[in-house]
Amino acid sequence: MSSLHTAASLALPPGTFSTRHILLTAALTAVLTLAVAAILHVRGADLAAVTILAFAATWLLRRSANMAQLNDDGLPGFSANDCLSPVVTWVALALYSDLRGHPPSTALRRARAAAALLAFAVNVLTI
Repeated sequence: MSSLHTAASLALPPGTFSTRHILLTAALTAVLTLAVAAILHVRGADLAAVTILAFAATWLLRRSANMAQLNDDGLPGFSANDCLSPVVTWVALALYSDLRGHPPSTALRRARAAAALLAFAVNVLTI
């Protein structure tokens, strides 16, 4: 296989992002969520879950919906994926809260809201 053919097969379709870029966006969302959740006094397994779920929600949404139509800014500066990122993050964290067996603490509810806002901000700024 020629090097030209190899490079062409690795090229991203126009309007899409590399897996690395999406991974870094998800990691930034997770790190910021971890910091804010810790400040809000979320501890232990809840802190780990909030961080991991914020990462997973961002990565799964952006990776699975990485297509030009959804990455195109319908509103100046905001794509459909940008606007959906806080929803997916909120739902993932709400499911965790509901399945954990007892009502979420105020800190966990605030961390869920912060994670959704951070997912939106990071997606708008980085992608």
